[in-house]
Amino acid sequence: MAASTIQSLLFSSCSVLMSFLFAYSASVQLNDPDWYFWFPLYAIAFVVNLFQVSFTSKLLGQVALLALWGGILLLLKVIVEDSTYGLAGFWSLDMEERVVREKIGSGLVVISMILHLKSSQVSTEPKRKRQHDSRFALTGMAILVAMSYGLSLYFFAFVKEHMIY
Repeated sequence: MAASTIQSLLFSSCSVLMSFLFAYSASVQLNDPDWYFWFPLYAIAFVVNLFQVSFTSKLLGQVALLALWGGILLLLKVIVEDSTYGLAGFWSLDMEERVVREKIGSGLVVISMILHLKSSQVSTEPKRKRQHDSRFALTGMAILVAMSYGLSLYFFAFVKEHMIY
């Protein structure tokens, strides 16, 4: 197999894994008081990650851009809410705090959308630049999958059982 085929297969596999995570994240938002912010964000991230495997189109790029801006706005919302009420602190990873989970979730969406947009750009740059962008997106997506599934495993194994609802 050619190196580009292996890279494409790995990027697609990572996208499918991220789509599973975003589908789960969307499904658990339905009992939140502000579900109308988070459900669409995770649902759109699910669609972009899932359909990236099947095809790349201009419409999918626009949807990814919409999810990127939605994720940025919700990340800013959570940061402002956290700093205003002094809930957890900007660098906190205390996943018992709702704002920390929302900050991580919106951050994952933002990073995922940036990587998808980077990988789907039709570049007029030289071949070397396109290869660099492709490797950047692939490496970033692999790291994103490892981090997001690692954080999810940590949350379900060590944090969720101690949370008070």
